[in-house]
Amino acid sequence: MNTHLKKTLSPILLWGLGVGYVISGMYFGWNLGLEKGGTFGMAIATFIIAIMYVCFSFSYCELSCAIPKAGGGFDYANRALGKDIGFITGLAQVIEFVFAPPAIAIAIGAYLNLSFPQIPIIQTAIIIYLIFTTLNVLGVKIAASFELFITLLAVAELLLFFGITIPHFSADNFTKNASINGWAGIFAAIPFAIWFFLGIEGLANVAEETVNPQKDITKGFGSAMLTLVIICVMVFVASIGVGGWEEIVYKSDGSLSDSPLPLAMAKAVSKDSLMYQLIISVGLFGLIASFHGLILAGGRATMELGKINYAPKFLGKINTKFSTPTNALIVNMILGIAALFTNKTGEIITIAVFGALTLYIISMISLLKLRKTEPNLERPFVVPFYPILPITAMIIGLLSIITMSYFNPVLALLYFGTVVLGYLFFKIFYKTK
Repeated sequence: MNTHLKKTLSPILLWGLGVGYVISGMYFGWNLGLEKGGTFGMAIATFIIAIMYVCFSFSYCELSCAIPKAGGGFDYANRALGKDIGFITGLAQVIEFVFAPPAIAIAIGAYLNLSFPQIPIIQTAIIIYLIFTTLNVLGVKIAASFELFITLLAVAELLLFFGITIPHFSADNFTKNASINGWAGIFAAIPFAIWFFLGIEGLANVAEETVNPQKDITKGFGSAMLTLVIICVMVFVASIGVGGWEEIVYKSDGSLSDSPLPLAMAKAVSKDSLMYQLIISVGLFGLIASFHGLILAGGRATMELGKINYAPKFLGKINTKFSTPTNALIVNMILGIAALFTNKTGEIITIAVFGALTLYIISMISLLKLRKTEPNLERPFVVPFYPILPITAMIIGLLSIITMSYFNPVLALLYFGTVVLGYLFFKIFYKTK
């Protein structure tokens, strides 16, 4: 059985993957946090979460360079904290990568539905799943090259959006009804602030396929995170400033919107204009970039669990022709399509964020533990200001998961119940090699 992935990824492809994993968060999802905390509440939540991600990214770089394996946080926790915590981390990572893509697929359908109301959203999402799962089966270099291409288009489109809307910025619009629900609004907005950056950790899952992981992963994380922070600020300011936050949260019928940028553009230009149509059409590339990238990373996360028998063994098999984790990709697709039929973007995002935060917290604990237990482990990149950065990321992550559980008790019960159930199955059926 083939268990090796090809080393084909360069620094520019890693930048494309890093930004691509995340960039859909700039197009939709984050605007739902404005309903919870208003402009200022969401801004404060985003600032706190941006600090967490900067600290996390530097810390995660140390782990991914020292242990360049496809399992990412799962492999780090398994080595530092043992098989039980390793399994929980791996399961949390899979939950993140399984639930994030269906939320994006729904948004892709919603964007297309703006121009073509006759096209059903769910059917579009299913077709998108089939197309991009197939692309990932065909090979990582093909998939990563495509990811770079559409990521460049998506970044260019966001710059164009900013250039068109920022002349219409109004301080009155930006500060209108800017603070709602006080501190509770800030905490309730956290999962949607996380959506701005969720997925950047997927770079670690392709470390095994990177030509020079010890150097290139660091470049990928750093350049991608800088790009994302800049774009986040631009999109946030321009989208809200053009008409106020309510205008990009609610559709004309009063329901919540999965397409805030077209709503903002409609305040600056006519819906019949070329620029408006361009935002919708090219905007799809940003959503596709993240959808495609997360499928790529998710396949490797699921594969790693199967490869060492933490999950059904067939998930760990690699296609001998294309050297890709075909079985894992297909199973993830089936689970994602099942999630589509809930048609609840906010809830799907929140479940994905629970998985991500679990991964972040345990990964930071793993970093601290490995520094003590394996001081001589080769670390081509060392996180600066140790241990301040990993501890900061860990504390913000812990506070975030606690507040999310408070504001989303049913979803928290569903998530943690799934983790506990999965762990029980693991303890019953796990067998060593």
